[in-house]
Amino acid sequence: MLKIEISQKSGKARTGRLLTAHGEVDTPTFMPVGTAGTVKGLTPRQIMETGSQMILGNTYHLMLRPTAQKVAALGGLHRMMGWNGPILTDSGGYQVFSLAHLRRLTADAVYFQSHIDGSQVELSPEMAVDIQQLLGSDVMMQLDECTPADAAKQDVAAAVERSAVWAGRCKKRWQECHECVAHQGHEQALFGIQQGGVFRDLRAESAERLRELDLPGYAVGGLSVGEGHAAMCDVLDDIDALLPHDKPRYLMGVGEPRDIIAAVLRGIDMFDCVMPTRNGRNAQAFTWNGKLRLRNAQYAEDTAPLDENCACYTCRTFSRGTIRHLFMAREMLGPILLTLHNLHFFADFMRAIRESITAGTLETDSLKWLAAIYGK
Repeated sequence: MLKIEISQKSGKARTGRLLTAHGEVDTPTFMPVGTAGTVKGLTPRQIMETGSQMILGNTYHLMLRPTAQKVAALGGLHRMMGWNGPILTDSGGYQVFSLAHLRRLTADAVYFQSHIDGSQVELSPEMAVDIQQLLGSDVMMQLDECTPADAAKQDVAAAVERSAVWAGRCKKRWQECHECVAHQGHEQALFGIQQGGVFRDLRAESAERLRELDLPGYAVGGLSVGEGHAAMCDVLDDIDALLPHDKPRYLMGVGEPRDIIAAVLRGIDMFDCVMPTRNGRNAQAFTWNGKLRLRNAQYAEDTAPLDENCACYTCRTFSRGTIRHLFMAREMLGPILLTLHNLHFFADFMRAIRESITAGTLETDSLKWLAAIYGK
């Protein structure tokens, strides 16, 4: 069964290895997002060559298209994607937030109006587990309710209650699924998701109810939804005391470098976000010397690589001026090259964080990195 082996601690920050049925993952780690069974624009080999070790898929989108049954018929998500490393699947709880205009919540389930054909689709906690068993991910997430940053406390409290009940239902179904063995025959771990918005008492209540379930791992949900960096940090200040030290901790949907560092300093092990891939498709590159917006005219004749210190294929082969031309000409190679570079940057960034934790220098190193990345 999935577990984390903590090898080094520096304050609350920690390094370790996440052991899964499809290999080991060095933590803290960043997972590229492959919502519909692909990390947009890249082949699995290219993803691996960036240094990424684990990727994320999405239950809601895959259950609509091509359907979980078809994924299973194609050999499961690993086989369908051509990815032999670990995979985590989100349960669809984020879509409860992001598709609020297309869904209806009850005590039993959430009902979506499909954004593809308009049909009504039911997703219950039990169905979320069943779907993820068919997908065959290494880590499956409970179905939860994610609330917006400005939600009233009474609404957040209701979401905490619903999410806690649904976590129990997910665990029961997970245990019934042939001792948590995927459709393809390997073991799967179930993570619970803490909710509570920016209310520390609700966060504590949610964590306590999840701890009682003794799950293989725990996620912090309901952040990166508009609450701001300071509010996120306030919530994360309590995480080390609220969640078990011997289980992996996953901060969902967070990818801004300053947010990642702040979360690692507070004891988080896992991250995912569409930022490096989405920004890459929109001509923005992350570098150790700031963010570059390649559509800017200043790069039209720039012969330098994106980052002199980066060893990725993009930086070894193409200039900033060339990449700008590809975007201006709407050539598909431009988004591919920046996606490749950005994922390489994020993998390097996480590697640097792990090395600094081991050396005991993360707090001082992070100030230097953030000044360089954000130009402050």
